[in-house]
Amino acid sequence: MPRKEQGWVTFQTSEEERKILEQFCEQSQRSKTEILRELVRGLNQRAPQVSELTEQIGEENIAPKKPLKLSSRNILKGVIKRVTTGKVNTEVTLEIIHRVELTSIITTISAQDLELVKGTEAYAVIKSNDIVIAKD
Repeated sequence: MPRKEQGWVTFQTSEEERKILEQFCEQSQRSKTEILRELVRGLNQRAPQVSELTEQIGEENIAPKKPLKLSSRNILKGVIKRVTTGKVNTEVTLEIIHRVELTSIITTISAQDLELVKGTEAYAVIKSNDIVIAKD
């Protein structure tokens, strides 16, 4: 039974998630409550950064963290082969499949924010309203 200043938190998990938690509890010799409390308290370390950001740009300008949905249907996974950084724009080349490369020019700030580095995985997201096919 919780104390007056405490409350219950109930949430659903999959069978797999529950097994992971139970195994972790068994290995660490701690209860589920202890593990979950520790995780929640760890979130507090990140909170000052979020609140500082909120003060600087205003809460209404912060996008909520949720899965990104795209209207583009052409999403190709690849490996970054080259990153050519300029003052304003950066050229990023992805190898989609063996010897097939796509190159995109994005802002240097975007490339830095995405931490694009040669050898890491990234996605080419292609949106086109008009595709022209030509033949000799």
